[in-house]
Amino acid sequence: MRNVVILAALVLIAATGCGSSGSSFAAKYASLTEARQGFKTTLTTSSMGSQPVEEPPQDVFQLINYTSKVGELPAYITPDPLDGKKHPAIIWITGGDCNSIGDVWSPADPQDDQSASAYRQAGIVMMFPSLRGGNTNPGQREGFFGEVDDVIAAADFLATQSYVDPARIYLGGHSTGGTLALVVAESTSKFRATFAFGPVHEVQYYDPEYLPFAYHNTEESAIRSPIFWLKSLSTPTFAIEGADGNALALTLLERKAEGTKLSCIQVSGADHFSVLGPANTEIARQILADTGPTCNISLSAADLQ
Repeated sequence: MRNVVILAALVLIAATGCGSSGSSFAAKYASLTEARQGFKTTLTTSSMGSQPVEEPPQDVFQLINYTSKVGELPAYITPDPLDGKKHPAIIWITGGDCNSIGDVWSPADPQDDQSASAYRQAGIVMMFPSLRGGNTNPGQREGFFGEVDDVIAAADFLATQSYVDPARIYLGGHSTGGTLALVVAESTSKFRATFAFGPVHEVQYYDPEYLPFAYHNTEESAIRSPIFWLKSLSTPTFAIEGADGNALALTLLERKAEGTKLSCIQVSGADHFSVLGPANTEIARQILADTGPTCNISLSAADLQ
């Protein structure tokens, strides 16, 4: 959950309209799912984690494995409350090295709660999946590509749990995790709604540490960049950022969001981190009330302050 460096080049693109070559690539396909089919990514570095997954407090999370295309991957999941009910659930993807998981149970600073504890405090089931190449997992980090399949596999696992309502599974993430959440939402309709905090519009503006592929290659970057696939969104999706955070990326996403399922929300008086606590508290409240046949969550900047 480390801070992520977004390259200074991001500041230069607002007026230049960069990304036209990525748009041309995306225009060849009806959807991101179609574009991903048969696409062979070329990794330029062998990027794997080395930190074993920590054991969580058993009364807060269980450490389980779910099955993805690369093999068995660890995850933290809320234990069964044994109340005989079906509960809403959210998969949360942390920022920084979003392929790895660690301590998401210790009390967090309310101004920087990257563990999204508001959901478990509200009684919502949480799942934190590790992804390929993270921790000591099989596979290699692919930087927003193969990881999409891992998150979808995690959702499939979550839907089979006896205490989870499979029709009320949500997706959320912060920073790199927010960007990945957006790309996942563009690739599947499995999530009732998605909440992406502090994403970027194009992944090549991240520090190269997070980009183990030829990020100067148009196709490699475009297939990982959410701005080119907004029309692929099929369920309500919210991109959220503090106005004092990485708001430029959100502005650029908003310019392309008309006619899509994406709503972009900038929260005044908040930054990339302080936006999390109040916003997740409100989202958790609305998830608990979202019991109809379709998602009825509606968010505004005023709601999230």
